[in-house]
Amino acid sequence: MSAEAVHDHHHHHRDETELSPATWRDPKRYAWLLGLLVPLLPLMAWGLVELTGLGVLWFWGPMFVFGVMPVLDTIIGKDNANPPDSVIKWLEQDRFYRWCTYAFLPLQYGSLVLACWLWGTQGLGVIESLGLALTVGCVSGIAINTAHELGHKRASMERWLSKVALAQTGYGHFFIEHNRGHHVRVATPEDPASSRMGESFYRFWPRTVKGSLTSAWELETKRLERLESGMLTPKNDILNAWAMTVVLFGALTAIFGVEVLPWLLVQAVFGFSLLEVVNYLEHYGLLRDKRDDGTDRYERTQPHHSWNSDNVSSNVLLYHLQRHSDHHAHPTRRFQALRHFDEAPELPSGYATMIVLALLPPLWRRVMDPRVLAHYDGDISRANIDPRRREKVMRRYRPVAA
Repeated sequence: MSAEAVHDHHHHHRDETELSPATWRDPKRYAWLLGLLVPLLPLMAWGLVELTGLGVLWFWGPMFVFGVMPVLDTIIGKDNANPPDSVIKWLEQDRFYRWCTYAFLPLQYGSLVLACWLWGTQGLGVIESLGLALTVGCVSGIAINTAHELGHKRASMERWLSKVALAQTGYGHFFIEHNRGHHVRVATPEDPASSRMGESFYRFWPRTVKGSLTSAWELETKRLERLESGMLTPKNDILNAWAMTVVLFGALTAIFGVEVLPWLLVQAVFGFSLLEVVNYLEHYGLLRDKRDDGTDRYERTQPHHSWNSDNVSSNVLLYHLQRHSDHHAHPTRRFQALRHFDEAPELPSGYATMIVLALLPPLWRRVMDPRVLAHYDGDISRANIDPRRREKVMRRYRPVAA
């Protein structure tokens, strides 16, 4: 029993039954270990190619994420059960869950070294190398999500591990922009990571990649100004995060040869694009209202400002990222304790399926635009609409005059 638990035990005799794990078991407890399949995708790809002789299986990562996971989401279905409030504190203190996220990192880096060895020494063709790079990109993209879980925590070690997880995609600045930028501006036109109604993923991608970087740089400049420090300092969290990437890529290139460098860049771009497509579907078209206190500030972030998805298989592989509404309402809450809200708008399927739709804009709009409209009870003017498409969207969804 930990010190906190002992303390609780003495102070809350009458709550003991509620707090005790004996009365409630997390049905997903061991399922969280399945999240560790993700960093093994390159190993699986290599094994499958060796077993079958089929070079196409170097693409196992994208096949798994965009093929197997949507099927699992559909078959296994949804789970909107929440842990009872009385166990949340206890659940958050259970270190088992922390080790589920920590264990991701050595596997992530093991698979990266394996991939570099394969690129550098196994004479793969260009298409095979590309397949492996996309498979590694699936790992590094989902690693950003592991970094996301760790980067929100107050413990400095977890925040440091978050940067380690981001080094593989060169996206260290996400750690700053997400926590200090996105969480403040989410579901507003000012947020580069909140997509707008009528904006395709292909238009969102350059806006968010550039906007996130600019925003991170501005936030870090302000922080360092408060510390009366210039930008060129080891304390600059963007530069020290990027330095990790430079050292990592430099070391891998030195060990395995310069031929691994292009593939490292391919997997990095694919990895952070995977993050950005998830950003695209998390807040599409949703808008926070301004406060009515005469200031220009927005209302507090509520569960209905993020799209949710309770599809079990994507949730288990993504550490409950899809319970995004509770995450925005309570950013430091650990993944195992995130809850489902009935008032949060629900995506028609898990993230894996929705990513495929986002890559096909006409299909995405057909599925999602009516949902945004329904969420705002038919009043499309309350949505976050792409300014360049505003007139077109308003014309299409203008309320019928009574």
